[in-house]
Amino acid sequence: MKEIHTFYVPEADSATELPAEEAAHCLRVLRLQAGDEIRLTDGNGSFYRAEIAETTGKRCSYRVLEACPHGREWQGHLHLAVAPTKNMDRTEWLAEKATEIGFDELTFLDCRYSERKVVKTERIDKILVAAMKQSHKAFKPRLNGMEDFKKFVSRPFSGQKFIAHCYDEADVRGEDKAETDKTMDGGKPFLLDVLETDGEALVLVGPEGDFSLDEVRLALANGFRSVSLGRSRLRTETAALVAVHLMHIRHAI
Repeated sequence: MKEIHTFYVPEADSATELPAEEAAHCLRVLRLQAGDEIRLTDGNGSFYRAEIAETTGKRCSYRVLEACPHGREWQGHLHLAVAPTKNMDRTEWLAEKATEIGFDELTFLDCRYSERKVVKTERIDKILVAAMKQSHKAFKPRLNGMEDFKKFVSRPFSGQKFIAHCYDEADVRGEDKAETDKTMDGGKPFLLDVLETDGEALVLVGPEGDFSLDEVRLALANGFRSVSLGRSRLRTETAALVAVHLMHIRHAI
């Protein structure tokens, strides 16, 4: 059976041509021709069966054969906010894999110990699109640029709000560690155990040097809850992917 290739067209139901980059991939790389069937996704919940109508130079027009609305594979809104790593390859890997698993929104945080203060969202956005198409997702995650940590946690968010960090709860509260409940990671509950099955969920993951104590305390003062992602000490991008996976598992339909 011939493979049907997927292309991202934000206004697929009203547009008649593939965007320039998608057209180039269609014509130059895949060498598709008029009459070939393709699949379109608008990144907003719908797939479309379509047929290439005409190819002229670098342009590729199509006609929609059938609209195929696609429901979400998870409930609620899953939002990851993470401090990007110094090595952008790791951050790009995270964006790709998190999209393949399934989530709704990605924000980058500028924290006290952040190794990277600037992120080129244009490249990350292309990675999100490619991962969305590869994994046959109908929804493209929303991508936000770099945001100051203090301003971000002070904003109003509905739903559950968590901050994953490596401190013991006693350190955060300024108490004697001997009083900390050691039944879990430093007295923090495991994220999967406290996530609800629907609604919105936001998880913060810090840089390689972790959040500062002051940042954790500020987040808690703004309604966030400390959580553990397990007993292993994880790299930033691994921790962030674990957070996305746990949110996805709990919210899966």
